[in-house]
Amino acid sequence: MAVRKFKPTTPGQRHKVIGVFKGTITATTPEKSLTVGKRSTGGRNSSGHLSTRYRGGGHKRKLRLIDFKRTNDGVPATVKSIEYDPNRSARIALLYYQDGSKSYIIAPNGLEVGQIVMSGADVAPEVGNTLPLSAIPVGTLIHCIELRPGQGASMARSAGTFAQLTSREGDYAIIKLPSGETRKVLLTCRATVGVVGNSDHALEQSGKAGRSRWLGRRPHNRGVVMNPVDHPMGGGEGRQSGGHPRSRTGLYAKGLKTRSPKKHSSKYIIERRKK
Repeated sequence: MAVRKFKPTTPGQRHKVIGVFKGTITATTPEKSLTVGKRSTGGRNSSGHLSTRYRGGGHKRKLRLIDFKRTNDGVPATVKSIEYDPNRSARIALLYYQDGSKSYIIAPNGLEVGQIVMSGADVAPEVGNTLPLSAIPVGTLIHCIELRPGQGASMARSAGTFAQLTSREGDYAIIKLPSGETRKVLLTCRATVGVVGNSDHALEQSGKAGRSRWLGRRPHNRGVVMNPVDHPMGGGEGRQSGGHPRSRTGLYAKGLKTRSPKKHSSKYIIERRKK
């Protein structure tokens, strides 16, 4: 995967850096049986009132139904195509199973069209294979990790991310997550071997405000330009500096710990994430 830079022929082209589809994307239209329409709320609730600001517009999208559970155990699947998904930063892979079913998965780095992938406890730990943490060798780089058995993958799913299985203790595996957090996960939870593809996504730059509008992000005005009635940082004659950065509701925006100390899952966290 590579990125493409442009000559500064226009202001929008000057800083634009985007990913290259040629050579990485093998299909341009999604599998019709695995797509559904996606409704856009525009930040409004069921009553039509604006509940989340700075959202709206954006390009029309279709949801790809991703198989995060990978429960079709012991059935080999062939990678039919690598596709673009507008709803996530990672690429997705279309699988054709030998029993006739189809599904989408998050495409790991190194996955190629025609490759065979499987899931199950007796599967060899190869790129793209999904198996319980008890069957994965210590030190392996993994992604799409379950937090609870059978729940489906919930961690390390975005482009270029991975976690590492560092050790095992009793019924738990010790995993170092992309955030730097080290935590325990049950050995019966599943994970997929490999690193999520499209790692160059972190190098992309939009280049212009219009690309944010395509994604449904409307202009965001700062708190310091508001009036005191609208924001704790608003008001003042001229441009005011100083004061503590706060949210609209008055919470400190820099460094305030928002995690509850009584949270049930805290006992599974060995080392907190790094700032």
